[in-house]
Amino acid sequence: MQRRVSTAGPRGILFDLDGTLVDSLPDIIGSFLHGFTHLGLPVPSIAEVRALIGQPLDVMYTQFAPEHVTGLCAAYREHYPLNFLNHSRPFPGVVQVLRTLRERGYLLAVATTKRSDMARRFVEALGMEGLLHHVQGTDGFPHKPAPDVLHRALAALGTEGLWMVGDTTLDLRAGRAAGLRTYAVTWGTHSPEELATATPDELQPDLERLLSHLPPLS
Repeated sequence: MQRRVSTAGPRGILFDLDGTLVDSLPDIIGSFLHGFTHLGLPVPSIAEVRALIGQPLDVMYTQFAPEHVTGLCAAYREHYPLNFLNHSRPFPGVVQVLRTLRERGYLLAVATTKRSDMARRFVEALGMEGLLHHVQGTDGFPHKPAPDVLHRALAALGTEGLWMVGDTTLDLRAGRAAGLRTYAVTWGTHSPEELATATPDELQPDLERLLSHLPPLS
């Protein structure tokens, strides 16, 4: 039988969204590249774009075409909502892990670099809104690795945090800055070697080990 711990303490578990809960990179990269073809600009490679995933959209576009950032962002924001379910699906086991953590009494939130409105639309379209207590995007404040989005997510949950789960060093550095333990999944954007540079508390190929750290709350 699993031990139980008191609900009086911290109960917040934060997750990045893209590359952590959802295998969404093909749709993100496809929409990102669409902006270049739409404007008739040279198209960067998939590898070049993938290396920047996790940063804000305008920052990513600035790396390739700084004089066209406004037009590229507009093209992406028109294209992505129409195509974000082409290939995107929750990673294997994610739904069950989230359901189990909720049943055990934890409060779950997304803390993403996506804007809040887009993140919520995406979560709802995937049928995951009932698994999360809050979806927090980055709206006009510093992005990861700054901890601002994590602090806002925890404030919305009304609890202190325990873990930040992510697939990039940005997620892990933000989690550490917020005083949380960090859990890196290797199925997303950054390689295990790159993730290891951020010294996560856990470096795993999936979310199963997270459950071993989070017994039912009493």
